[in-house]
Amino acid sequence: MPPLEEPCKFQAFMNPTFRRRFSSTMMVFLWALFLVSFMASFFTFIRPAPRSSSWHKNVRSSARIGRPNGISVLVTGAAGFIGSHVSLTLKTRGDGVVGVDNFDNYYGRSLKQTRRELLGLNGVYIVDGDINDRRLLSVLFNTVEFTHVMHLAAQVGVQYAVKNPYAYVRGNIASLVTLLEQCKSADPQPAVVWASSGSVYGAQNKVPFSETDRVDPPTTLYASTKKTGEEITHTYNRLHGLSITGLRFFTVYGPWGRPDMAYFSFIKNILQGKPITVYRAKNQVDLARDFIYIDDIVKGCVASLDTSGKSTGSGGLKNGSAPYRIFNLGNGSPVTVPTLVTILEENLKMKVTKDVVDICGDGDDSLAYVNISLAERELGYKPKTDLQTGLREFVKWYLWYYGNPLVQNRSD
Repeated sequence: MPPLEEPCKFQAFMNPTFRRRFSSTMMVFLWALFLVSFMASFFTFIRPAPRSSSWHKNVRSSARIGRPNGISVLVTGAAGFIGSHVSLTLKTRGDGVVGVDNFDNYYGRSLKQTRRELLGLNGVYIVDGDINDRRLLSVLFNTVEFTHVMHLAAQVGVQYAVKNPYAYVRGNIASLVTLLEQCKSADPQPAVVWASSGSVYGAQNKVPFSETDRVDPPTTLYASTKKTGEEITHTYNRLHGLSITGLRFFTVYGPWGRPDMAYFSFIKNILQGKPITVYRAKNQVDLARDFIYIDDIVKGCVASLDTSGKSTGSGGLKNGSAPYRIFNLGNGSPVTVPTLVTILEENLKMKVTKDVVDICGDGDDSLAYVNISLAERELGYKPKTDLQTGLREFVKWYLWYYGNPLVQNRSD
């Protein structure tokens, strides 16, 4: 689904004839970009980086399993919002966890560095590196026999794709292939759980969204890369016996979240006494989104790891069929954006001026409503945090971490 603040420049995607032409053209464009990006990655990272004895010691220590029948997990994007929460949860229950993150500057490095420090205090070591670096992945897999990979690293956002489409191809497609190539060659092969996105459903009118729905055509470059990722993972599952689970996340929120998300800008503007922009459909219907609290998402991620099943190949050779799964991870209960703003106002005991603007496009994208019955049945996934409770926890964290922006200015 489109983000909460999608601009008018995407209106052309809503024309059905254009979308049909765009779908095939976009796939050709994506694969061309992928080849360029993949070759660039090959030549960029051709030289092996030396690793000190302390580096290997830290990686092995972090990967050490501390419970019976525990797992050893490589978490990509471990300094990110979801990645940091998943890493901490796994380590707390006694699993081995090694993180990797390139600490890009998409929304600033400070918050990621703070998450890294928090994880370090809890025994999780995060390697500062790029998963497009084949040599780095090779060293990691030679140092630790990972039983699972939790692939959460990605280039996110919609607007940034207009300025830098190559970042999405490199961050969401080329890096995925690089990681899967390493996983397929490992002996034993790990099971792979990775982050797809609810955005692959595009602007279709059918709700609730179900895993069996067609997802053609994607309406943003970000969604295109995630849809391409689903096709790529299916190929590696079929050809190389990798156990693959794709998770279609919806609007995840909570403490330590991403500053580029709408609810972040809402609370910041409320505290600064600035107006906020609230979009609605052209038929005067308030936009509704499937907001899911971070703790509930983490439970879905961990359950996906625990139920992933085993990969069936070694050294790239398939010895039998392996599980391939796609799950929606949302709340299953959409809430309107004005309701979210009202809850923030109540928690802050402040009011804000709302500038209501009609969203562009002819499709009925006013409602993002997800069917989570498959995840409930297969993963035991049951979201428990309502929006009031989740936003209360987020506000408490925000005021603790950032303070009142009128009093102190803490960079992201």
